[in-house]
Amino acid sequence: MREPARELFRDAAFPASDSSLFSSFSTPLAQFREEITWRRPQEICATPRLFADNPQEGQVKQGLLGDCWFLCACAALQKSQHLRDQGDSASPGARERMCSGFPYWRRSTPSSGALGSFHAFIVSDLRELRGRAGQSILLLRIQNPWGRRCWQGPWREGGEGWSQVDAADRSELLSQLQEGEFWVEEEEFLREFDEVTIGYPVTEAGHLQSLYSGKALCHTQALPGAWVKGQSAGGCRNNSGFPSNPKFWLRVSEPSEVYVALLQRRGADGVARVRAPVGGPTSFPGKDYQAVGLHVWKVEKRRVSLPRALSAPPVAGTVCHAYDREVHLRCELAPGYYLAVPSTFLKDVPGRFLLRVFSSGRVSLSAIKPAAQSPAHREAPPAGEWETVRLRGSWRVGRTAGGSRNFASYPTNPCFPLSVPEGTGPRCVRITLRQHCQDSKCHPIGFHVFQVPADGGGLGAPSLLLQEPLLSCVPHCYTQEVSRLCHLSAGTYRIVPSTYLPDTEGAFTVTVETRIDRRSIHSQEMLGQLLQEASFMAVMKKT
Repeated sequence: MREPARELFRDAAFPASDSSLFSSFSTPLAQFREEITWRRPQEICATPRLFADNPQEGQVKQGLLGDCWFLCACAALQKSQHLRDQGDSASPGARERMCSGFPYWRRSTPSSGALGSFHAFIVSDLRELRGRAGQSILLLRIQNPWGRRCWQGPWREGGEGWSQVDAADRSELLSQLQEGEFWVEEEEFLREFDEVTIGYPVTEAGHLQSLYSGKALCHTQALPGAWVKGQSAGGCRNNSGFPSNPKFWLRVSEPSEVYVALLQRRGADGVARVRAPVGGPTSFPGKDYQAVGLHVWKVEKRRVSLPRALSAPPVAGTVCHAYDREVHLRCELAPGYYLAVPSTFLKDVPGRFLLRVFSSGRVSLSAIKPAAQSPAHREAPPAGEWETVRLRGSWRVGRTAGGSRNFASYPTNPCFPLSVPEGTGPRCVRITLRQHCQDSKCHPIGFHVFQVPADGGGLGAPSLLLQEPLLSCVPHCYTQEVSRLCHLSAGTYRIVPSTYLPDTEGAFTVTVETRIDRRSIHSQEMLGQLLQEASFMAVMKKT
């Protein structure tokens, strides 16, 4: 009997579909997507190989796909025998490793060099020469993944720059050029290119090697994580929700040079996309990523106070949140415990990430499990009789959905009057805002209470709402109900419920419970027993 044919491998992360080729349809190839045919390597050539035995034979050449950064990484990858071996074996670890080499983006507008905008190149060599006049000349060899020499600068083949060096040096350097390569001088390199990404070299043993000290970073740790909307997506340190971000213990056992990298997953992995700049290209570096950052604090693990620790300056942190796939820190750390907190710039932005640590000394990395969240605690009101008023309203796009006080449209939110009558002192009042929606579709909500001056102060509702509120129920929370128990003096107030973002539609109810301030009545006929007077409930509907 013939053995059944084995099913050929199918990569679930790279299916034969448009989703594997396009993060958007802005590349030139997109216009031909109806004509694309998927084939296996052996259907294209007899002996397919990712890398040739001689690295110089494996020149990259970009087509219409718009994958210049990936091709630059592959070209750099082939310079390391260890990484080539891992790439040939399709090891998952190999795909996650940083490549040695120097791919970078050119962001400026097209110039006489005809390099194009938002295009990646490779710095494949660096040479320092002594000019005929005795001056030092630094030249960089650039490889264009398009596979053609489009550079028209002074150091092009036959350019006037070569007259500054000896003929022997000129012949040697020009003879080294492969297809798509050219030389540029340091000054024009700095003028024409504005972002450089440098990969750490990889030793033959497979360890990253520090660019600063030359040490092998032979101890590695990696853990996945996620920012979950309403739970662990606390935003940057400007937000009060920052402590809710994912947190990791980093234990350093000996003085070490430590490299910490935060790699975010995109697209199908849950990271929201950002919009292209107005008037800018539809494809630009960073458009598929959120702005992310990373901070590290030195702590005493057994006696750590999270609010106190996070309010202190970190021992290391990214300069800013960047729209990059990966951000990283390099630091010298003494033995002890450290707290690493990755974050997005905006609050409540979902996404997944991989946190990696490379160290010259022994380290361990572990995730801090978030404390189990108990049901929201609602402060119990004092005993007594209460008058309850319920007011219904809604936020409507373009009319009454003004968003939080961070936005100029805030005064357009619904505004409800509240009067507290005279009494023996401040009245106990509980204000509750409840939105009418499913738990999974809640908007972040909150409210503010403003006091109207006794004489009116000449303030209309919009002007009043620009003043500081008397009390607030913020930050805005993704929950069905928020509540605040307070004591208010006799007077007139305005309650303003809001969503965090403007133009967020929804219906809600504001419930105001006011404790009735009156003395208990004793009756001699009832032998001193307390007579309870019935309170009433007034239900009002705002149209």
